[in-house]
Amino acid sequence: MSDTRRRDLARLFVGGSLASSSWLQAQAAGSSGAASPDLRLAQGTGPRGDAAASKAPRIGLALGSGSARGFAHIGVLKALDQGGIRPEVIVGSSAGALVGAFYAAGFTPWQIEEVALRVRDAEVADFASASKRGMLVGDTLGRFVNDILKGARIENLRTKYAAVTTDLRTGELAVLRSGPVADAVRASCSIPGVFIPRELGGRELVDGGLVSPLPVKTARNLGCDFVVAVDVGTRPHRQSLPGMYEVILQSFEIMGRALSEQESLTADLLVRPDTSQYASSDFNVRREMIQAGYEAGQRALPELKRRLDAPVRTRRG
Repeated sequence: MSDTRRRDLARLFVGGSLASSSWLQAQAAGSSGAASPDLRLAQGTGPRGDAAASKAPRIGLALGSGSARGFAHIGVLKALDQGGIRPEVIVGSSAGALVGAFYAAGFTPWQIEEVALRVRDAEVADFASASKRGMLVGDTLGRFVNDILKGARIENLRTKYAAVTTDLRTGELAVLRSGPVADAVRASCSIPGVFIPRELGGRELVDGGLVSPLPVKTARNLGCDFVVAVDVGTRPHRQSLPGMYEVILQSFEIMGRALSEQESLTADLLVRPDTSQYASSDFNVRREMIQAGYEAGQRALPELKRRLDAPVRTRRG
């Protein structure tokens, strides 16, 4: 396989880096710490229980997987930020784990957006020359995140954060709530067969989208009263599948769509940007993806604020 093809595949599965370290570090120094199709109230959800509480609900944000469609998360974050919505918990899966990590570390959505629009070349493709377990080692991605966030640990981030991954040996969900942020992002983004699995604590961890592409349950388990889920995926509609890697990505999309639909039903509010016209491998439409997320977030704000202003009840147990 040629180096050009490998780099194309790296962009397809990873989406390249967010930016050069020097530029983003400079930006970080200035950071402070019946509904429409993109907005759906999940059936049977919302404030539950019978013990009234006067305190404001604890808001959690569940950012789903989606490869290139993950750029839409940035737009949603922009809209929420403009609307004064500040989540207390951020949980991400795969692409959502990457965007969520920077947001939890204190980067503004506008900083992340500028980074995303500036980058043109993949900077995380460390090819595994002799490994039969993955095309990419993944260490470059880990070093990139570690350098930008200056070795930050999850437990020290400004906003409570968790990345969901999959234990490759058992198939179980593994939620990373402590340790280096870089390791968590690296593990959550590790598509099997593309990345060599990340070993942490004696477990081999791979992409969280395998078992939880829209991590609503994890956000709920972290103590959230109100979970806003952002689903940037869509039903796959490729007209052509010319090679093995396209087949792999299509298979992930099919599997992820079914799981995301199930998890979305447990969210209090679902924001679903319209990304249907864009392929999950198309990194040339970043601006369009971000705008789709922003528009979806703007449409969601009135209902979100109405729901948050309503009397809140806490759940027992």
